[in-house]
Amino acid sequence: MVAHASSSGPGPTVGFDLDMTLIDSRPGIHATWRRLAEETGVDIDADLVVTRLGPPLVQEMAHWFPAEEIPAMAERYRRLYPDHAIEPTTAMPGARAALEAVQAAGGRTLVVTAKYRPSAALHLEHLGLCPDVLVGDLWAEGKAEALTAHGASAYVGDHVGDVRGARMAGAVSVAVATGPCGAAELAAEGADVVLPGLAGFPSWLAAFAGDGRTAA
Repeated sequence: MVAHASSSGPGPTVGFDLDMTLIDSRPGIHATWRRLAEETGVDIDADLVVTRLGPPLVQEMAHWFPAEEIPAMAERYRRLYPDHAIEPTTAMPGARAALEAVQAAGGRTLVVTAKYRPSAALHLEHLGLCPDVLVGDLWAEGKAEALTAHGASAYVGDHVGDVRGARMAGAVSVAVATGPCGAAELAAEGADVVLPGLAGFPSWLAAFAGDGRTAA
């Protein structure tokens, strides 16, 4: 179960993506795909898989399995995941400080991810990362559903899909160039702010919370 940290008062609600934004799940995802390849005999290039994290699992499955096998393979992957993916995964630099900065400003933190929610919860619990809300199984523009429902004023993510989700929700798109999409690509997609990583997020947040406008 994901722990919930309480905020100290009124402040911004900020959403965060999970994979390659808050956590570096590449080693665990790599290990899980390798295990699935061993079980199925399918020649899956796990090195390639981890270079394109972000979209839902079923989209990646479509590269390796026929359509009729994808539901069963996705279910098997999710069953393998807790034993192979949680332990090797680490927090991204600045992840804990980013969440704490929002909460210290009296705001709320919201993780919105395309990842299967139970798997996301295991990662957060294992790493001691404590958002106020966790929503799984939403991707790209679909993330706007949760961002809007929870009143997020900004959304932080590493993928162009995260930029689209933020814009759809009318939230400030804060992109971090720590995943598969480079800074130029994120900016071209329409990110309001592009940071090299989460280390710069607390100072950006201080300016954003202080004047209510996008802090570039």
